[in-house]
Amino acid sequence: MLELPVQESIGTTNCDHKFCKRCYLYYIRDKINCGSSLLRCPAHKCLACVEDTQIFDLLASDPVTSNKFKKHLVDNFVINFPWTSFCAQPGCEMIFRANQSDASKDIGNEVICSCGEAICSKCGETWHSPVKCSLLKRWRKKGEDDSETFNWIHANTKDCPKCHTTIEKDGGCNHVVCKSSYCKYEFCWVCLGPWDKHGSSFYNCNRYVEEKDSMKESQERSRMNLNRYVHYYNRQKNHEESINLEHKLRATVKEKAQELMKRDMSWVEVEFLHIAVDVLRKSRKCLMFSYVFAFYLKKSNCAEIFEDNQGDLEGATEDLSMYLERKLPSSADDVGEVKRRVQDKARYCKERSKVEHVFEGYSNDSWQYTDKYF
Repeated sequence: MLELPVQESIGTTNCDHKFCKRCYLYYIRDKINCGSSLLRCPAHKCLACVEDTQIFDLLASDPVTSNKFKKHLVDNFVINFPWTSFCAQPGCEMIFRANQSDASKDIGNEVICSCGEAICSKCGETWHSPVKCSLLKRWRKKGEDDSETFNWIHANTKDCPKCHTTIEKDGGCNHVVCKSSYCKYEFCWVCLGPWDKHGSSFYNCNRYVEEKDSMKESQERSRMNLNRYVHYYNRQKNHEESINLEHKLRATVKEKAQELMKRDMSWVEVEFLHIAVDVLRKSRKCLMFSYVFAFYLKKSNCAEIFEDNQGDLEGATEDLSMYLERKLPSSADDVGEVKRRVQDKARYCKERSKVEHVFEGYSNDSWQYTDKYF
């Protein structure tokens, strides 16, 4: 009789089931590759958990799968503990624990991660002064859902009065023909009435129907809401794109610093350029989130003061950006003048981007918000 070699057996430490070690290892790898971080005994209906230490021992010769399992464990830990989150900086694997004492605040404190990214101590998102955490969450949800798509459709299209197919007007003539193959209804874009009753008056419709007038008012409101959203979204997005292109400005500033050092300026003397770039980034970040805050503000004296301060910071930020992007002058005196301007403007931007009046408004509960966006 041929004797087959006895395979080494193995099992979990929390039950008595035994399995072929090689098959058990295949099972572990398959579960990890499917994204599991909690592995149970493969026996039918057995709920015993496989210990993490045992899994790491089995994967000692497979560092790829071992690292993947370690990542699953970390991800699962962050998901199951709501006060923890990963750093908001893409690529950073640092875990951030939010301060629970900040739960009652409108916005947390600025915390600097080891990678250099500024984080909100309340929500764990990238530092978003001056907008408070709840408003930022609403803004992002608004951008993710289809509310603005609906507004655009409602403001720029109408339904065919006969078949109710949505139609977008692509010409100046008010004589519209439904494009639906089974409809082809002809109507007036202005009043939605049948076109054959309009005689030869192609561009003038003076027929007043109250029901249609309410529809026009509804469309006008949607158009105004959409325009308002686009106004703030474009300005917020513009600063976000400028921040994403920051690496180009840093490369330009680095070249300027090297050129100045070749003109016998020390490293300390040219450090003002790098400091100014950091200030510029923080100013743009503040402006980026200030437009989110402004979107939800109700028109008031406080809102007008905020917009004046916002415009002031906007102008100073663009001036600082312009100074940093200009070519260096040839004479030492002119370089000194550029340095003075850059330093003065950087100090001004740094001070204005603190937006202390916004936090005073939070403390005094003096900010009023538009109800229709809540």
